[in-house]
Amino acid sequence: MAEIIQRDGTWAFDGSTIRITPGLHRSVPLFRQTYGEIAVPLEAVSGVVYEPERKRGRLRMRLREGADPLLQATGGRLPEAADPYRLTVDADRGGVAEFVAEEIRHALLLDQVPKEPTAAYLLPGPPVPVSVRSSDGTVSFDGAQVRIDWADTSDRVKRATGPRIIDRADLVQVEWLPNSGFEDGFLRFVTRETAFSKLPPERDPYTLDLWGSVRRDLLTALVAAAVTARLPHPSTRTGGAFADRETPPAAVPAQAGHHDVLLRRLRELGELHRDGVLTDEEFATTKAAVLRGFS
Repeated sequence: MAEIIQRDGTWAFDGSTIRITPGLHRSVPLFRQTYGEIAVPLEAVSGVVYEPERKRGRLRMRLREGADPLLQATGGRLPEAADPYRLTVDADRGGVAEFVAEEIRHALLLDQVPKEPTAAYLLPGPPVPVSVRSSDGTVSFDGAQVRIDWADTSDRVKRATGPRIIDRADLVQVEWLPNSGFEDGFLRFVTRETAFSKLPPERDPYTLDLWGSVRRDLLTALVAAAVTARLPHPSTRTGGAFADRETPPAAVPAQAGHHDVLLRRLRELGELHRDGVLTDEEFATTKAAVLRGFS
């Protein structure tokens, strides 16, 4: 067993799995503490390195492309401190960190682990159900459906469309970008019908606009990873993610029990369109989203 225990967390390698446990100290980002322990199989690892510095060094692990739904969903855009595959190491423990890194590298050579992209996810991603409250609303995923409930501070266009419920079978992919404090981020759920939507995040009823607490909004990556883990692996896509995109089905009339709610939301959208808040294209897109929600 090769192990290093630091305030930032613990890495333990038993020859086949690297078990990464985040530290409990307040300096450890909320995202890593919430994501929890990660068991990384050796076959998912591309490499590991220890980077020494005068006061503190870093252990860094690289995973094979396509091995981890979290990295697939976030596209390497997680802030460095929130990266679960990075461990801050005190200078006096640098020797232990280098030993752990060398043990992992040696096992990679012995097992002849390839560096090529994987054909399937080798890590499971976050468990479900998972729910996160962000600056734009609350997003939940139970393994079968995504649900977005808008906040009082959400754009009135989104609030007019009502809660958004998306079946996993309708999803093509998830797009995620964190807010930096200077620029807004977003969490977008891409369906076949909305793949080429040009609505900005603040008005798109399939997108959470991330503009508030960076610490809190980062947790939306948990939902992005949980959904991504349950979608077809990127290696199965041929000819592009939307090559087999079909013509969107016509909206089905709302059930009688929801008729009043549907009419009210359509009226609200119509008023926004007349007031110039929505362009013709934005009105058509959001109206279609409302009708699909009542189909």
